[in-house]
Amino acid sequence: MHVMIFGCGYSGTAIAKAFAGPGIRVTGTTRSADKTDLLAKEGIEAFVFDGETLEPALSEAMKSATHLIQSIAPGKAGDPLLRLAHLNIRAFMPKLEWICYLSTVGVYGDHKGAWVNEDTPLHPVADRSVERVEAEDGWHRVGIRLGIPVSVLRLAGIYGPGRNAFCNLEKGTARRLIKANQVFNRIRVEDIGACANFLSVRQLGGIYNVTDNEPAPPQDVIVEAARLMAIEPPPEQPFETAELTPMARSFYGENKRVSNAKLRSLGFPFRYPEYRMSLAELWSSGRWRG
Repeated sequence: MHVMIFGCGYSGTAIAKAFAGPGIRVTGTTRSADKTDLLAKEGIEAFVFDGETLEPALSEAMKSATHLIQSIAPGKAGDPLLRLAHLNIRAFMPKLEWICYLSTVGVYGDHKGAWVNEDTPLHPVADRSVERVEAEDGWHRVGIRLGIPVSVLRLAGIYGPGRNAFCNLEKGTARRLIKANQVFNRIRVEDIGACANFLSVRQLGGIYNVTDNEPAPPQDVIVEAARLMAIEPPPEQPFETAELTPMARSFYGENKRVSNAKLRSLGFPFRYPEYRMSLAELWSSGRWRG
C-alpha cells in the first residue's frame, strides 16, 4: 500500500500516522520546502506541491500510489488536483484504488440548530463552502469515471494536541462569546485519521459526517477547559458587540447539529465522542501543547 496525502497539514499528518505501519509507504505534500523536514520527522516522505506544478520526484512517487487523500482547500481557482484529474488522473496514478476527499460540515449551511445528516440538502452560505460542494461533486465524478470508491469526509471543527481551548487560554486568546442557542460540533484530529483508515480498509466510498456526538455551545468548551486548568474562564462577551474578523463572524452565521450516525452504524469506534472526555484526556496526558 502506498498512501499519498496532498496537503499534509494538521489533519493530513494525523491521517499519515493512522496509516503508518509495516509495508506501508506514506508520502505527503506541503507548499513549503521548510516543512518537508518536519514531515520527515513524522515518518512522512515529503514533496513540495504549490497547487500548480508537479515536480519530477512527486510525479514519480504518484505512479505507485494506491490510496489518495486530498486535503488541499479548493479556493476560487477550484481544486488543484481535480484539474489534473480532468486531464487524466489515471495517467498520473495508474495504481490508484481508493480516494478520500476532506470536506467540511459547512456545506450544509444554516439550519437554525436543527439536526442534519448526509442526506440533508446542501445550502452552503460561505464562498469557501460553495467551493467545497463543487470539489465534492468533482471527486465523485472522478470515482465514477475510474470505477473506484471515493470517500468524502465532512469534518466538523478540528481540534487536538497543539490546537485546542487550553492553548488559547494559555495564550490569552480564548473568548467566551455568547450567542443565544448557538451550537457547534467538533472532532478530534486523531479520529479523522482513524476514520480515513477505517474506510480505506473496507474500500468504502460515499459521504460521511466526521464529528463528535455532542454539538454544544462554544463557550461551554472554554469553561470546561478552564475548570481543568483550575483558572478563571474569560468573561462572557455578547456576540453581537464583539470585535471579530469577517471569517470568524461567518462561522456564527451557521447553526446546526450534525449527526455522525452513519459512521457509527458501520461500526466506526470514535475514540473521542464528546468534548469533556476529550479535554480531560488532553489535559491529563499532557499532550495538549502538541
